[in-house]
Amino acid sequence: MKIVLLGPPGSGKGTQAELICSKYNLPHISTGDIFRSNIANKTQLGLKVKQYIDSGSLVPDELTISIVKDRLSQDDCKNGFVLDGFPRVLNQAKQLDSFVKIDKAIMIDLSDDEIINRLSKRRMCKKCSNPTHLDWLVDGKCEKCGGEVYIRNDDSPETIKARLEKQKLPQDVIDFYVEKGLFVKINSLSTKQETFIEVDKILKSLVK
Repeated sequence: MKIVLLGPPGSGKGTQAELICSKYNLPHISTGDIFRSNIANKTQLGLKVKQYIDSGSLVPDELTISIVKDRLSQDDCKNGFVLDGFPRVLNQAKQLDSFVKIDKAIMIDLSDDEIINRLSKRRMCKKCSNPTHLDWLVDGKCEKCGGEVYIRNDDSPETIKARLEKQKLPQDVIDFYVEKGLFVKINSLSTKQETFIEVDKILKSLVK
């Protein structure tokens, strides 16, 4: 299955992508992870991307599309994938459609107020780079590896509000997938497991 996960930052789509990939043994393709890895390693791509991210702007289509196309051409994506964080605009959706056929576009939806509440409690692990949450920590440390955690600069309430405005998914992207009969919206529920039950109902219909 070839899945696109849509939704605003903080809606939980990254967590749902991990759950999908774990159950169905699919690669999780996150443009955000690709960008962060390159930034951390100070590659040429990372330096370019950092300029846009630091200013709160989206990375240009040409650069993002090239990265995604190259990643999806690799062997581990032949039998399917979960694409997280792409497409964000109509041009990206059209370009994606030109080189791969998506089976379903699933939007994980959540109100702005709840997103701000969630993201302001988000933390990152210094040791394993795991995104976590205040409610998930064990003795104040990462529940996966026990590492120290920190709050990212872009997880402050003021920055979150600005990101939501700038990164709101345009209606024409939704319309693009609606017209193709591929779009489905799922409300992000109180726990990731409850949300995944709803997501998995959609996925089971795609399993051949």
